Amino acid sequence: MKRPILIHPDPRLKKVCAPVADISDELRQLADDMLETMYDAPGVGLAAPQIGVLDRVIVLDCVKEEGEAPRPLQMFNPRIIASSDESNVYEEGCLSIPEQYAEVTRPKVVDVEWIDRDGNLKTESFDGLWATCVQHEIDHLEGKLFIDYLKPMKRQMITRKMQKLKKELARNKDV
Repeated sequence: MKRPILIHPDPRLKKVCAPVADISDELRQLADDMLETMYDAPGVGLAAPQIGVLDRVIVLDCVKEEGEAPRPLQMFNPRIIASSDESNVYEEGCLSIPEQYAEVTRPKVVDVEWIDRDGNLKTESFDGLWATCVQHEIDHLEGKLFIDYLKPMKRQMITRKMQKLKKELARNKDV
């Protein structure tokens, strides 16, 4: 089931999420809903707080090549266990901050540990867009947005645009 995506500023996007105790059918359904919501948006990653759920759950699929098989990942309690000294700069966007993009510097390679939907502990090394995306989504679980990496003036400008967008969306909903 597709879920509505919260738009910044929303206090739920600034909260630290709670770890999930065990993988239940409800959590698996949440992750399935998140993938459906992410693909529909369309995006390459989504964190549970973006749909108002304050649990440590993220989904991602950074396959962008035409004809390449999708690789949806559902991660419960993901955490970065190692990161490279070498960094990468990517122009990031966010489904909770639509139409706004900015360059963010992050480690080029990260090793991530998480629990999969079957309750298995997984570890994988991510590089390039995958590394940027998984770091971006894990940041959401800590109440951090990509605009928090920007200079205050740029961050305030984007926040004002989002406040204006939210007002417009609310007005249009009433029509």
